[in-house]
Amino acid sequence: MVKEFRYDDVPVLETTGGKLKGYFYDGEYIFKGIPYADADRFQMPRQAKWEGIKDACSYGFVCPLMEKDTPSAELMVPHRYWPQDEHCQNLNIWTKALGSERKMPVVVWLHGGGYWAGSSIEQVAYDGFNMCMNGDVVVVSINHRLNILGYLDLSPFGEKYKNSGNAGHADMVAALKWIHENIALFGGDPENVTIFGQSGGGMKVADLMQIADADGLFHKGLIMSGVGDEKVLPSCKGDGRAIVTEILKELSIPEEQVEKLETIPYYELVKAYAKVSPAIAKEGGYIGGGPLANDYYKGSPLEYGFREHAFEIPIMVGSVFGEFSFMPAKYDKNQLNSEQMKEVIRDVYGEYTDEMISLFKEAYPGKNLTDLLLVDRAMRQPSKRLAKLHARGGKACAYLYDFILEFPMQHNKIAWHCSDIPFFFHNTELVEVCQIPDVSEKLEGQIFGAFMSFAKTGRPGSGELPCWEAVTPDVEPTMIFDRECVVRYNFDDKLYEKIDSILPPFNLMEMTADSENAVQH
Repeated sequence: MVKEFRYDDVPVLETTGGKLKGYFYDGEYIFKGIPYADADRFQMPRQAKWEGIKDACSYGFVCPLMEKDTPSAELMVPHRYWPQDEHCQNLNIWTKALGSERKMPVVVWLHGGGYWAGSSIEQVAYDGFNMCMNGDVVVVSINHRLNILGYLDLSPFGEKYKNSGNAGHADMVAALKWIHENIALFGGDPENVTIFGQSGGGMKVADLMQIADADGLFHKGLIMSGVGDEKVLPSCKGDGRAIVTEILKELSIPEEQVEKLETIPYYELVKAYAKVSPAIAKEGGYIGGGPLANDYYKGSPLEYGFREHAFEIPIMVGSVFGEFSFMPAKYDKNQLNSEQMKEVIRDVYGEYTDEMISLFKEAYPGKNLTDLLLVDRAMRQPSKRLAKLHARGGKACAYLYDFILEFPMQHNKIAWHCSDIPFFFHNTELVEVCQIPDVSEKLEGQIFGAFMSFAKTGRPGSGELPCWEAVTPDVEPTMIFDRECVVRYNFDDKLYEKIDSILPPFNLMEMTADSENAVQH
């Protein structure tokens, strides 16, 4: 069937930055690459302005990356690659209607990739078309400055660089301000905005709750596999004097000519940074690469506590069973008998094997025993702590979920980092590995329905799910997203307590490096 496409009769919209021309396709108006701000390198964003009618039919530039993209594991996380430029402050919009009469809820996607990589369109599953169509919401995704462009503190070298260590976060605030001022033109309600993100994007959701300049620009937050504690990703502290001084020396630039760093080719700057930063990092010094805790950004809630306003924002927080378990198993778990499974587990847990098996069965009944070795130690525990911390504020609700689906590859592979994204976006049809007969469509409807309910009302209720209660300071109701969805209470506390008493502290960098090496080889 031929789908409807229109361009000529799509009205030009007058935004605060200038005039925009998008297009209509298959029931939706789509606008791509809208400039919400611009900025000189290392400086705060300013409102974007343009003359004439801006074509909004092509995605905008994405932020340059410090390392070359290398396609891998595309079955697990299919990607899209796009031209890069540091003038990347742009956003994309999908909507069913134009004009201020509709007042549809607005959902704003903050992409993953830590604070140093990724883009608004990086993953195939980030596409906003299906979410808009099936959820009756206006979908927005944004690009912003990353890595040393967004998070390198030059403030010791001049007032013009004040808060350069948070330039990437200031970009996101500028995007939310643009949305607040303009989204009614696209049928959206500026007083009902939900921000959501996964991995680094989830961290950005919590970060924006810690920035006073963002108050009132969003009203709910979904944090997907994006809560780490100080052991995973500590907040940046100190200032950039040491790292910037060493970069200047490496580039043979006198300190009084620090402004030359604004114009030196990006990859020369990256090369110098990469050469001098490891030594400073080894000594525990500031090297940037993430937001800087200061008067602008209060810092990670688990380290610094929530700001009072943050307690007023309802949140959904969740993680997936395996998170960074990207490596293929060395065995087919479905072919192992009980004794063989015990032997595999004994290689890790030794004398504690029987006790660990008992605790795992209690926490995850029905799962293969060897999945015990893949239980996430990066996100689940910090997610629980964040939800309980938020609940102690007593002003808005926090809801926990755990996505534990198995996928039809590598002998029923347990859910990995990013594997839940297609379900939240209603995009499982775009991701091959998500095609699970009699499972995917039902679970997608349950997850998507819960998220849309949350975006509209602040509660993730759904007639397709059991009653989902909010977290309290003492009780952790967790919605288990699996072939059968259930709510369980503090179900994995004992399991994690025992794991942490046996195994060394979790190290995300080591685990990620091992996983990447395994995938590439």
